[in-house]
Amino acid sequence: MFSQPFAIPAVLLFLAAIPLALGLIPRNRFYGFRIRKTLADDRVWYSINRFAGAAIILASLVYAAVAIMWPYSKSASDNFVIWLIHLAGFALPLLIGLVLAGLYARRL
Repeated sequence: MFSQPFAIPAVLLFLAAIPLALGLIPRNRFYGFRIRKTLADDRVWYSINRFAGAAIILASLVYAAVAIMWPYSKSASDNFVIWLIHLAGFALPLLIGLVLAGLYARRL
C-alpha cells in the first residue's frame, strides 16, 4: 500500500483528522479548520472541526479504495494515467470535503 503515490499523505491526513473528528483539539491557531468564525467560538470550532475531520477521514478512505482498485506500478506502460487517477482519488474527495466544511461553517 505504501508504494502508491499518495499513500503516505493520505495516512498522515487520516491520523491528523482523527482527533479533530473526535472533538479532542481545543481552539487554536495551528491545527484544525481555522477561520475567523471557528476561532471566535468554541461551539463553532468543535462543530466544524468534527465535520472537517470526518470529511478528511472519508477522503483518505476513498483514496485507499482507489489505490486498491487501481494499483500504481512504476513499470507499467499506462503509469501516468494511473497516477492521474490516484491524484484525482486523493485530491478531489479532500477538496470536496473541505469545501463542504466551509459551506457548513457559513450556515452556523
